[in-house]
Amino acid sequence: MTKKKSKLLGDQRFIVLLVIIALITVYVIFSKEFRKYSSILSMLDFSYYDILMAIGVTFPLITAGVDLSIGTGMVCYALIGGTLVRNYNCPVAVAMLVCILLGCAIGLLNGVLIGIMGLPPFLATLCTCMITRGIGSRCSATPWPTLKQPGGWFHSIFKLTFGSGRGAFKFPIGIILMVILVLVMEFVLNHTKFGRYTIAIGSNKEATILSGINVKFYHVMDYVICGLFAGLAAIAYAAVTPTVQPGTGAGLELDAIGGVFVGGVAATGGYGSIIGTFAGVFVIVLLKTGLPYIGLQANWQQIITGFVLIGAVLIDIIKRKRAVAKQ
Repeated sequence: MTKKKSKLLGDQRFIVLLVIIALITVYVIFSKEFRKYSSILSMLDFSYYDILMAIGVTFPLITAGVDLSIGTGMVCYALIGGTLVRNYNCPVAVAMLVCILLGCAIGLLNGVLIGIMGLPPFLATLCTCMITRGIGSRCSATPWPTLKQPGGWFHSIFKLTFGSGRGAFKFPIGIILMVILVLVMEFVLNHTKFGRYTIAIGSNKEATILSGINVKFYHVMDYVICGLFAGLAAIAYAAVTPTVQPGTGAGLELDAIGGVFVGGVAATGGYGSIIGTFAGVFVIVLLKTGLPYIGLQANWQQIITGFVLIGAVLIDIIKRKRAVAKQ
């Protein structure tokens, strides 16, 4: 085996791609329903908010942190946005902006608690998780405008419709938007000062401080970015969910965080890839939405996802041990 092939097979992103192809192949073979275009559209619709949360949480995870508030936060922002539209006649575009600003605000709070005040990431974000869930519970179940109502365009922001009636064709422009975001954030992570310092914080925080880098600032900004994408995820979540229910959201962050680890982000921080995150989330989404098509209940998704995560972490451990052995 050549060195180039060996390196390719050792790249977790390549392994994840093979898993995606294998899952799709199994679903296509064993399920006629999965082959339908409408099923693909539905799967993509319910992947967008997971992808957005995962892109954002990649940055704290690379710093060896975490953000447990993105799930309840996403639902909370969607509830507040829907309340503004329904009860106060707020324009939908303004409500969408409010979702983003709220996400940034909670991200900033997390960043201050962790990066400046020194709270453990798990504890700090667990607290904001409880806060956002409580605030969301104060709102009533909030449906955003339907397609036939003023502002209903909001539900079609991830689709382009050609034609009308039964012959209408819907193109999932959302996946193109996701790919663009992934490529932009991959560039930010690997080719900007901000990204390099984020990786440096996760690799060796003490050495990064000694090198004169303002670690507190970059640490805070990692959580602000995470909050920003949680706000964007709130828009995607409200766009595909008929009614946003109060008091929900707990556990939704696990799909995003799981996807990040499957995609190759080191469990101890210091390494990651947004492209890998994108691929890892699709594994989780395929498990979550595809298993029912072949007759397996939703609880199997949790069991299989758990084993997939164990495998991803073991691959990371093996890679690290090999890297140490070569030194």
